[in-house]
Amino acid sequence: MTILANKTVLLTGASRGLGVYIAHALAKEQATVIGISRSKSGLDKTRDEVKALGGNFIGFTFDIRDLENLSALIQHIHNTITPVDILINNTGVEIYQSFTDYSLEDLQSVLTTNLLAAMELTRLLLPSMLERGNGHIVNISSLAGKKGVPYNSIYSASKAGLIMWTDSLRQELVGTGIKFSAICPGYISETGMTVDSGLPTPILAGISTPEEVAKAVIRAIQKNKAEVIINESPVAEFLTKVIFGIGQVAPQFVDAVYRWIAITKLNQMRAENVAKGQYKRA
Repeated sequence: MTILANKTVLLTGASRGLGVYIAHALAKEQATVIGISRSKSGLDKTRDEVKALGGNFIGFTFDIRDLENLSALIQHIHNTITPVDILINNTGVEIYQSFTDYSLEDLQSVLTTNLLAAMELTRLLLPSMLERGNGHIVNISSLAGKKGVPYNSIYSASKAGLIMWTDSLRQELVGTGIKFSAICPGYISETGMTVDSGLPTPILAGISTPEEVAKAVIRAIQKNKAEVIINESPVAEFLTKVIFGIGQVAPQFVDAVYRWIAITKLNQMRAENVAKGQYKRA
């Protein structure tokens, strides 16, 4: 079992949403959190909350879409703080929209934020981890990466990419001491698009609290879990896995299930509201 106390954890998206809850959970485990976000005020707030929990937090204001300058940031962290033991690629954006309405900028923004930045950060951190023979990469994916969802296709593609890439690296680096986990939550209450949209989540789809997701991230690190599906309760998680299994042999059946439990309708309404400017696109 991995002990998180005194480990250095690099966490992206640490200023808002799920990232804040993950930072809190890491603080309770006495890990040192290096948080990255574009929002300095958000990082300052997370820092104060982590310190109140007895943890240590160091924030860096940086846009991880700036791939070319990520290497300088990582070098600075290694030189002035400490080598990173655990990387949690948490930053993510989603844009609800009909596919034909996406711009090239939309495609690049979602794929760079959700997938390419995670890949580049991992590429930069792996040599040090391999040299020390120890490390853990945690990629926050989504149930949308296990089964694509309409009106959010680019997000689904980016999260599916995270899952398959995590799976590939776990096999490629077996025996090196480097561990890999993909975390796949469904709808999350209290924060994110579920709250921003103002639209209720379908009852049968399930919904988890951000605290539950953060705890699942900690367990994945401690117990070296390759993939974790999170959805409201153990029963809901089991049924979700069954549905995904059925989807491997009968994808159109699961398409119908998604329509029946109103996931398609919810996403269409979100896309329509975005188009009307009723809430932000990403």
